[in-house]
Amino acid sequence: MRLLFGLVLIIGVGLAGFAVYLAKDYIGAFQTQLDAERAARASIVPTVDVFVVNSEMRYGQQLTADDIRAVKWPENAIPAGTFSTIEDIFPDGEKKFRTVLRAMEKDEALLEIKVTKPGADAGVSSRLADGMRAFAISVDVSSGVSGFLRPEDRIDIYWTGRGVDELGAGQAVTKLILANVHIIAIDQIADTDRTGPTIARTVTVEVTPRQVAALAQAQSSGRLSLALVGSQDQSVTSAVEVDQGEIMGEVVGPREEICTVRTRRGGEIIETQIACPE
Repeated sequence: MRLLFGLVLIIGVGLAGFAVYLAKDYIGAFQTQLDAERAARASIVPTVDVFVVNSEMRYGQQLTADDIRAVKWPENAIPAGTFSTIEDIFPDGEKKFRTVLRAMEKDEALLEIKVTKPGADAGVSSRLADGMRAFAISVDVSSGVSGFLRPEDRIDIYWTGRGVDELGAGQAVTKLILANVHIIAIDQIADTDRTGPTIARTVTVEVTPRQVAALAQAQSSGRLSLALVGSQDQSVTSAVEVDQGEIMGEVVGPREEICTVRTRRGGEIIETQIACPE
């Protein structure tokens, strides 16, 4: 009897230990899954809806509601100028299309800067800011930076002509008249995605009405030259003016009078500097 009782006790203890082992294993697996779920939740980034294009879009194409879709975008990495609702892109009462101004690749975020206003075409007028005007400058190979200018570049504009002094006359002078001016078109082309140099005949810039008058006067009274500003250049250009005297390395102003006397010594003539008479 005692033998039977001992056997039952041993079997009971073994079963209890086995049950504890299974429970511990189950609890460990559950805890691992719980930790993994918590880590996954912690790594989730808040998102918002942003509209992207369904296929590549090129300059001049019309963009409609069929060309875009909303996707989830990380809230802390949204590009400036995106659209989050279809009403922002195509407001009520407006034509239901925009025109592409800059190329976009498939699944690229639709940015306000890359399309026109609702219903507008890709002409120059769509690129003008409020209060600004478009002015065309005649150029050639030398004055137009050898054809390397493109829409959206920025330039400094120099004028070469005759300056005016206190006597009413003047010598040739070159001066900076406008700095960091925005180009909106080359000839009749406003496409910013064109590549390769093109010898242009006109460069259209975005300026204020007063600057239009200044450029018109400068173009009629002298010659305009353009200088390309670097895309990363943030410097502010100060007044620049160079005249003929500075180019030749001369000092503009009255020269010191020099008096000399010549004497002959045999077959040699010697020139000696003397004080000039009062």
